[in-house]
Amino acid sequence: MAWRYIAQRTTTGDFLDWDVPFVPDSPPKRELNGPGQMQGTISPEYMRLMSKPDGLPVLSEWATSLYAEFEGRIRWGGIITNIAYQGQAMKITCAGFTAYPNGMPYFGSVIRSGAKIAQKYIVGGVNYSGRDKNNDGYVDGSSPKRKMPAKPKDKITTRWDAYDVVRHIWAHLQDYQRGKIGMTLDKHDSGYKLGAASGEDPWELLWWDSPDCGQTITDVMNLAQADFLERHYWDGSNEKILHHIDLGTRRLGRSRSDLRFASGENIIEIATPQGQGDFYANNVYVLGKGTGAKTARARVVVDDKRIRRARVITRKSTKNVKTLTEYGKRERARHSEQLTIPSIAIRHHPNAPLGSWALGDRILVQVDVPWVGELAIWHRVTAEEIDPAAGTAILTLTRADFYG
Repeated sequence: MAWRYIAQRTTTGDFLDWDVPFVPDSPPKRELNGPGQMQGTISPEYMRLMSKPDGLPVLSEWATSLYAEFEGRIRWGGIITNIAYQGQAMKITCAGFTAYPNGMPYFGSVIRSGAKIAQKYIVGGVNYSGRDKNNDGYVDGSSPKRKMPAKPKDKITTRWDAYDVVRHIWAHLQDYQRGKIGMTLDKHDSGYKLGAASGEDPWELLWWDSPDCGQTITDVMNLAQADFLERHYWDGSNEKILHHIDLGTRRLGRSRSDLRFASGENIIEIATPQGQGDFYANNVYVLGKGTGAKTARARVVVDDKRIRRARVITRKSTKNVKTLTEYGKRERARHSEQLTIPSIAIRHHPNAPLGSWALGDRILVQVDVPWVGELAIWHRVTAEEIDPAAGTAILTLTRADFYG
C-alpha cells in the first residue's frame, strides 16, 4: 500500500480532498513535546485543488489540515502554515495542531495560583489594625494592659495543577468562533502544583501582560517536568478524524531493555556524535523575579575537573529559589560535556520492529564511533520519521540522563 494524504477544512472538519497529490520531502515527523512537521510539493497544477468551495482555496494557510494515512491509519496530522511557489510547483509546510497556541495572546480569566490573600486584623468582631503603634505587643491605651490577639493567618489561593492550566489555555483558545479545532486532552493531573505552598511566590497568568499561550504551556510543562504528545485518529465509523493530546504522568515512555539498537544490525546510519564546544558550561546562574540587587538568583555548579565556564539564563516568572534551581539543573544538563548521538537511521528488524517503540521511550544505542570507540548510551526518543513503505525510520535522540 501507499501513503494517502487527506485535506480537511480545519475549523469545520469538512473533507476537501481524499487523495491530495502531495509528494513529501521526507516522512512526516512526530515530535515529543512539540508539533512536528511535514513538508512537500504538489506539481503541476491540479484543477480540483484550485476550487474555492467556501470562498477559500482547497489548500490554504491556517485553514486546511493535511493528514498522512498509511494502511488506514492516520500517521500524522497538521495544519498548513506556509505555501510558496516555485515555477509550477506548490511548496507546502505543515505543523502539528500543537503549534496553534504559539504566538497566540492569552485574554482569558486571571489565574493566581498559590497567592497570599492578606486577612484583616479582626478578632472577635474587633479591628485591631493599628492598635499597637509602639509595637510592644499590647493594645494601645488598655488598662490593665491587654495583649494583642494573634492576627488571623493569611489565606492562600487554590494552587493549580500544571495540567489544569494547560487544559484551561486550550479551552480558552477553542472558545473563540474560529478557534474550535476539536482538540481534546487527557483528564488526569500531573501532581505538580504551581506556586509556593507558603504563598510567597504565586504563579500568575495575567491577560494584561499579554502572555503567549504556547510559551506558557511550554513553561508550565517544564516546571512540572512533564511530557505531551499529539495524535490523530479515525473515529469508530471512519468518518471523522479526532485530535487528542496525551499528557504524561509525568513523563511519557519507558525504559526499553526489550529492544536492541546496534550498528551492523538495525542501525544503518548515525548522525555525527556531538560534544558541546562553545555551548559547554559547568556553572549556570538563573536570574528570577526582581530588579537590581533584589533580583532572585540561583546557581547550579558541577565540578567536572574542567575550567570554569559560566552561563546566565533568566526566568522572570518566579523568585522561588528551588524552582530557579530546577531550571538551572535542566540548563546545565543541556550544556554538559557528555557525548550525544543526535539521531539514528534504522531499518525494520526483529530486534526493534518499526513502531515497537513509543516517543519518550529510553533506548540503549550501541555504536562504534571513530576516535571514541564502542559506545552504549541510553537515549530518549524525542521525534520519529517512520516510512513503513520503505521499512525505515529516523529517530531523533536526546541523552536520557538529560531528564534526570
